[in-house]
Amino acid sequence: MINEFDEKLRKIERIQEKLALRVEERPLRPEEVKTVAAVDVSYRGDTARGAFVLCSYPDCEVLRTKVVETEVSFPYIPTFFFLRETRPILLALRGEEFDLLLVEGHGKAHPRGYGLACHIGLLIERPVIGVAKRPLKGVAEKDFRKVGKAYVSVGHLVDLESAVRLIEPLLEGGYPKPLRLADRLSKRGGL
Repeated sequence: MINEFDEKLRKIERIQEKLALRVEERPLRPEEVKTVAAVDVSYRGDTARGAFVLCSYPDCEVLRTKVVETEVSFPYIPTFFFLRETRPILLALRGEEFDLLLVEGHGKAHPRGYGLACHIGLLIERPVIGVAKRPLKGVAEKDFRKVGKAYVSVGHLVDLESAVRLIEPLLEGGYPKPLRLADRLSKRGGL
């Protein structure tokens, strides 16, 4: 017997599949990017801490940082990560300007083709790249590329080849420096 929570998740799955059709892939040239932002979220009990880091591109000089805290509004459920992370990320992005956003999470490299990076991209209507530490099960290899130690996928308004080309100069120790800084900021409150 399917319980009410499982039924809600099935509805959300169908919504993800529909929204995946709205994700746009297009070339984004490095010369179009002057600033790159990164967001990451960490958790302490019922508190989510979203961190925003803005860097120059491609040299990755830190231009601005911000940390926001909010109450956790959804439990962690694999492949439904966007339900947990969207609110803290949007709060961290509020009022910020950037040319490209890196999200700690998958984009199209998701079983339903619609991960956190796609969701944030559709909401903010800016180029977004999903970056993760490992691929999800059931995702075709054509939907992501391993760049250094990172798994890169399309979020929105960028194609996979452009995403790879844009991430490469940002690698530090095999992972994009802006995301490494956002991760550190979300966990410790400082760089």
